[in-house]
Amino acid sequence: MPDRAKILLVDDREENLIALEAILSSLDLVPIRARSGEEALKALLNTEFALILLDVRMPGMDGFETAAHIKRRERTRNIPIIFLTVVDSAPDYAFRGYAAGAVDYLTKPFDPWVLRAKVSVFTELYNMNKRLAEQASLLRDRVSGELPPGAGDQASVLPELSRRLTAVEDELARVREQARKSQDPALAGPLSDLTDRVTHLRAGFDALS
Repeated sequence: MPDRAKILLVDDREENLIALEAILSSLDLVPIRARSGEEALKALLNTEFALILLDVRMPGMDGFETAAHIKRRERTRNIPIIFLTVVDSAPDYAFRGYAAGAVDYLTKPFDPWVLRAKVSVFTELYNMNKRLAEQASLLRDRVSGELPPGAGDQASVLPELSRRLTAVEDELARVREQARKSQDPALAGPLSDLTDRVTHLRAGFDALS
């Protein structure tokens, strides 16, 4: 079984972290806590995350500075960030959040269903990207004739790859419909990138079939 996607929760208040974990408890993911920007950056050194929920107001390194460090690192720059802050924040906070590289910005108190739905879609996109990368690797091995021992003869690999790719295409269509209904602009970029990757992989596969 593949590892469950991990979500980084960054907030200096314990009660907020507990609340976030409760909201996300019904989703098939692993929440990881960080009580400061510094803790978040340390966690990102050795762990791969599908998404970061980042509080803006924190003592010391605030959310904007933390996001800037994340986006400067090659390994972490593409991890989606959703900023969380209180409703009475400065009016330019939303602009600063998007300028810092956030894919979305939610004010507290936020609707738990909305947050859960956003996290669910980003987690699904992450899982699909992981599966797509694995299938692309298999396809490259098939082309180069370097399939590992025990993988079966090469002629039998193509039907299995086709089945897996079709499953990803079907799941992508479902997520795209979910995003269309939610009318969430934050999903447009990640969905477009994933669609391009699926299209390119399908073209490569069709060339071998």
